[in-house]
Amino acid sequence: ECVQVLYDPAVVSFADLLAMHWTCHDPTQGNRQGNDRGTQYRSGIYCDTEAQLAVAKDSAEAYSEALKAAGKNGAITSEIKGPGDTFYYAEDYHQQYLDKNPGGYCGLGGTGVSCPVGVL
Repeated sequence: ECVQVLYDPAVVSFADLLAMHWTCHDPTQGNRQGNDRGTQYRSGIYCDTEAQLAVAKDSAEAYSEALKAAGKNGAITSEIKGPGDTFYYAEDYHQQYLDKNPGGYCGLGGTGVSCPVGVL
């Protein structure tokens, strides 16, 4: 289950998107989110450029330290890949889940730890 984010960097920065990524789910759970288990529930960031990849990796380290400082497990298990790595789209029947299932199930929950301002 993946979301492709198309954004205007003049309106929102890649760093802001990363901060949202880290805080809107628990990136320490490996192949699960809450009660949902399996490789399709792994956390991931898939970057288009080497610059994005470097920022994503740095942000993972910074958020890991923030988690540890808050007394939580700081082991980030998110898959972080960059340009040149193969990305596969899901089958059509898996596309646009929330459009097909208004108010559909989403068991995501963050860690309660904010991504430190200025860290990215």
